[in-house]
Amino acid sequence: MTEQNPAPKSTQPRLRSRALLGTALAALIVGGIAGQAVVSSHTPAYAEAVRVQPQTLPSFADLVEKVKPAVVSVRVKQTVTEADAAGVDSFGFPNPDQFPPGSPMERFFRQFQDQRGPQGQAPNRMQRPKPRQSVALGSGFFISEDGYVVTNNHVVDGATEFTVSNSDGKEFSARLIGTDEKTDLALLKVDDAEKFTYVDFAKGHSRVGDWVVAVGNPFGLGGTVTAGIVSALGREIGAGPYDDFIQIDASVNKGNSGGPTFNLAGEVIGINTAIYSPSGGSVGIAFDIPAATAERVIKDLKDHGEVVRGWLGVQIQPVTKDIADSLNLKEAKGALVSEPQEGSPALTAGIKSGDAILTVDGKTVEDARNLAQIIAGYSPDTTVKLGIWRNGKAEEVSVKLGKLPGSEKQASAKQAEDKTASVADLGLSLSASPDGKGVVVSDVDPNGSAAEQGLQTGDVILAVGGSEVARPGDVEREVVDAKKQGMKAVLMRIKSGDQTRFVALPFGKA
Repeated sequence: MTEQNPAPKSTQPRLRSRALLGTALAALIVGGIAGQAVVSSHTPAYAEAVRVQPQTLPSFADLVEKVKPAVVSVRVKQTVTEADAAGVDSFGFPNPDQFPPGSPMERFFRQFQDQRGPQGQAPNRMQRPKPRQSVALGSGFFISEDGYVVTNNHVVDGATEFTVSNSDGKEFSARLIGTDEKTDLALLKVDDAEKFTYVDFAKGHSRVGDWVVAVGNPFGLGGTVTAGIVSALGREIGAGPYDDFIQIDASVNKGNSGGPTFNLAGEVIGINTAIYSPSGGSVGIAFDIPAATAERVIKDLKDHGEVVRGWLGVQIQPVTKDIADSLNLKEAKGALVSEPQEGSPALTAGIKSGDAILTVDGKTVEDARNLAQIIAGYSPDTTVKLGIWRNGKAEEVSVKLGKLPGSEKQASAKQAEDKTASVADLGLSLSASPDGKGVVVSDVDPNGSAAEQGLQTGDVILAVGGSEVARPGDVEREVVDAKKQGMKAVLMRIKSGDQTRFVALPFGKA
């Protein structure tokens, strides 16, 4: 057996010294990290756990504890019949026409339908469906200690019974004070001797990035809290003429409708109203009615049982860049009057087609939709000063607003399509109108700008550059004059069918 050679004696002390040195260095390193460890040949050194100061992380617990008693669940009942369901007849049976022709279901219900008696009556054994009660859930919140509750109109729409329950589960009967379909708001009243915890609407404006907390009753689970931030302001989602929603990313699900969204001061900045979702659940895109809008509407509902809005009475459209150029306006802002409505305050005050409304009582009008919102914020019989742009210069007109009629003759933000046209070099042929009113577009070059922008044969040009026209030569003259004045476009008032609109014709687009 061969004996292994031991390491040379001269190297053993060096190896031992290196091992001791490594241990010491490790102890020193650990001691340096820990900051308090003492290097010892007998005591091991450990690093301390990471600590974070609690105040650096936001907590909404105190906020929720204070506002949650003011948030309620809203339960409503309404009477429906089986015939209210889609696809059934007055007796509650499916319509055979909704099934594929010749299918077993179509044959079955067709035969069943044919078995009915004269005049479509069901056999004696058939009875009309009995009314039944449908229950829906939503959210709301107290705005006064005497029991006024704010919620959404779509939560209470068509209901006959209203019940609210607070965070403790206590239930109260409520009555409907009023609703406003245009802003989807409703006001209920609990008549009870109890003094309720309530919350206030925020007075300031929210900013994108602000923390928000949504409280509501999703899926009937009871009071639930979610948090997020303000994602965007001034969203238009096609819900109505006064769209001006706050977009938040806090989870808002079914049953949250009508519930409040709070800022960190515990003030209501908005009311949960709608979500964007392909699946029906929250995907982080929710829309709130702003507090300023809600407060104004709720006051009217409380005082009058309905919302009373001011009425200007003009058909308006946006001021596009081309239209601004045709009017010699520096900015594409304001609302262009297509036509004042018959018998309206605007017509009485002398507002004319082609006027661009730029301000209301000194407040800038951003666009056509903004004008509708501003006018709706005034009470009827209020006199407002409109800053308008007419014939290339600024003027001021005083208008005494009327009451918005039920026929929706409000300052409508109808978005007329932005279409441009021209006379000869842009592909238009003109002819005199048989009744002498305006100039008829007799032909449109399919390769010209007029066709590209949607002008059609049969359209009638009523005015060019603010001047009424009756002959093709009038149109040509006004276009030439506009070019001589150095304008980038000329404005025409066009009638298409029953609709009248303005189009700006930019030069140099032949």
